[in-house]
Parts: sequence; structure tokens; C-alpha cells
Amino acid sequence: KAFLHHTVHLSCHFPNSQKIDINNLIIFWQKDTSKVVHEVYYGQEKHENLSPEYKNRTKMDMGKWTLQLLHAGVEDEGRYECIIMQKRSEQSREVIHKSECSLHIIANYSQPEIAELHSGELKPNGYLNLSCSSSGGYPEPKEMTWLISYENITHSTTAHMDVSQDAVTKLYNVTSKLNILVPTQRHTNISCLLHLKEQLGSLASVPLGI
Repeated sequence: KAFLHHTVHLSCHFPNSQKIDINNLIIFWQKDTSKVVHEVYYGQEKHENLSPEYKNRTKMDMGKWTLQLLHAGVEDEGRYECIIMQKRSEQSREVIHKSECSLHIIANYSQPEIAELHSGELKPNGYLNLSCSSSGGYPEPKEMTWLISYENITHSTTAHMDVSQDAVTKLYNVTSKLNILVPTQRHTNISCLLHLKEQLGSLASVPLGI
């Protein structure tokens, strides 16, 4: 996993137990078996065959057999393969190592924010209309729940969550709405929780006091 716009380090997991000189090796990184991410030919990095989206964004740490991918974006998610070949003669090469790793991108959602949609003064037996929104996150979250608390009692309800994805950045914006009778209890607090995937926990709004 890596955070959006950060540098990602992808390891080739090559032990090089035979201490082969890098000048006798070809190191080839590809994504989803179709895109050329990085190439090192006999100690020299080559850039002419790279897929356009990876030009000027990759560097190889020869000492650690690790590829650095700069400014990671959502479109970089996927499966990466490292292939190492050894020169046997002028014409022949032999694959001596292959490894794979998967990249998942994480972008932090904004703190959920509650907005009051009703106008005018709240009246007994009237309705309370609220929305809760969070934006700019990745991947798509699991769900949004509302917590209604009074006198040490908390009720939880899961409401429908509207999800939209930005066509350019691929980041998600989410909104949930709550429509309930105006609470008769005094000092009622209402908050919303955004539950994230990938064991990333949840984000809570600032409670709204009614």
C-alpha cells in the first residue's frame, strides 16, 4: 500500500546469492504484463522503451534491487513483475529471477462534515434533515453510519450513501442523508462515521448538538 502522490518502493526480492555483477544482468519491470515500467541493461538504465506514463517517474536502487516509482497515482494500481536475466553469451540470456508485487493506493478522506438541510426553526413533531459529506479519498469506502446520542444511550443507523468518482483524479466523494423526527430529548448529539476499507478504520464528524 502507498499514499497518493508519495514515492513507492517496489522490491525485486532478488537475493543475488552468487554475487553476480550488475553489468552482466538485464533487469526488467513491467505492469500487468503489458506496460514497460523500467529497464536496466548491463548496469545502464534505458528509457526509450518505457510506457509514456512511466517516463521520468522511475529510478532503480541497484544496491537494494528496488524500484522507486515517483508521485504515485490511482492509475498506478496493479500488479508489477520484476524479471532478471543473466548474459550467458553474446546472443543468449537466461531468466534467473522473477517476482511479483501488487500496488494499492490510499488517499485520505476529509473529515466528515454535517450540514443542516432544513430551514427555519426546529419544531416539535417536525423533521430534522441532515447531510454528511466527505471528499477526496481512495479507495471507495464501505459505508456511512449515523450516531444519535442522549443520556448515555446511542442509537446507530446506516443510511444510503451516494458515491461519486472524479473522472480525472479517480478520487471519491461521498454523502449520506438523515431524515428523522426532531428529538424530544434534551441535549441530543448527532454525528456520522465514515467506515473505510483495507483495515483503515473510520472517520468521525464533529457532533452536532440539538
